[in-house]
Amino acid sequence: MSDGGLDDLFGSGPGGNRRRPEEPEGVVKRRSIAVTLIGNAVVIGLAAVVITAALRAGGLSISPLLLVSLLLGLRLVIRAVRVVAPPPAPRLRSKIGTDSGPAADALRSAVRRWERNLDRANSDPELYARNVLPVLAELTDERLRLRHGITRASDPRRARELLGDELWSALAEPGRRGLKARDVETYLDAMERL
Repeated sequence: MSDGGLDDLFGSGPGGNRRRPEEPEGVVKRRSIAVTLIGNAVVIGLAAVVITAALRAGGLSISPLLLVSLLLGLRLVIRAVRVVAPPPAPRLRSKIGTDSGPAADALRSAVRRWERNLDRANSDPELYARNVLPVLAELTDERLRLRHGITRASDPRRARELLGDELWSALAEPGRRGLKARDVETYLDAMERL
């Protein structure tokens, strides 16, 4: 006597029913051509009957042969579009939080990249001047443009007044000094005040 496992219960064990072979995952079962043709004929016939009844109720008439030809052509166009349609995009799952999709992953990787750049720029003034300051300058110009309608290049005097001397000189003289956390905080505070 067997131990009464699930295999015995569902028929794969001794004395049980034979199991049907399982299809591999991702395999789509296709209908036979005859079933597809009969299904299309039924859909076209029903649509023709409904359209003919609606037209006759409105006092109009159309040749049944023309109507069936039009519906058959429409069905063929729909079939052709389905055949050439690209496969659906795969669904990506996020591992952290409720964010999902490639946008959240791209944002996360950008934030990580910036964290690494800022950590390295702390000890390397050249990296700071090459990577961090141009982005700060770009953000500053964008903020000036959105809030005041100017950029540092279009109206330097007004931009200097708005930015303050510290941020202005840091952006104007990029190789002057290395990155310090309190300097970045000061720069960001000045940018937020814009």
